[in-house]
Amino acid sequence: MSSSHSAPRSPFYAHLSRLRFIRRWGLMRNAVEEDVAQHSWEVAVLAHALAVIARDVFGQSVDPNAVATRALFHDATEAITGDLPTPVKYSPAMRHATSHLEDEVCAEMVHQIPEAIRPAMAAMMDHAQWPDLDARLVKSADRLSAWLKCRAELRYGNREFEQAEAQVRRKLDETMTPELQYFLDTFGPAYDMTLDSMMKGE
Repeated sequence: MSSSHSAPRSPFYAHLSRLRFIRRWGLMRNAVEEDVAQHSWEVAVLAHALAVIARDVFGQSVDPNAVATRALFHDATEAITGDLPTPVKYSPAMRHATSHLEDEVCAEMVHQIPEAIRPAMAAMMDHAQWPDLDARLVKSADRLSAWLKCRAELRYGNREFEQAEAQVRRKLDETMTPELQYFLDTFGPAYDMTLDSMMKGE
């Protein structure tokens, strides 16, 4: 099918579709495997929730839909780089070596997008273009997702995640915001419940 609006072929979305093949927590034994696509969806849901709370409970000026969309793309560059495990990512030597890698990969991926839609997609892909509040909400959701993953692994009896859970929780506490505390108080307890208990409203 041809169109007067046709553009050069692009591998951009094909790259994104491969996020489901990229495992997270690769250096640790997992009771339940998690891939980057699953993680991105959960972060988008959590970021949307935090943005709604920030807007409707605490009166912040923010667009939850824009925040959720940015969260969907927050790890998009891992379609090229893969998921760098935390001990590697934050070691001094690796931090220096990879300091510009994400920016360079992001620029390369954005360049693959047809020019007519590139600005709209760049605003979602390029973290440097995100409003400060959006960036903070996505980061909070990213950490919250990681903590919930650690908590789930511990419930499955996997002690491999004990130290990670403590580290992520400490980071959440250090960067606590009103909307995050509201989420933890309101929705957090149910994550430790069984399905039967949730269905019964206990």
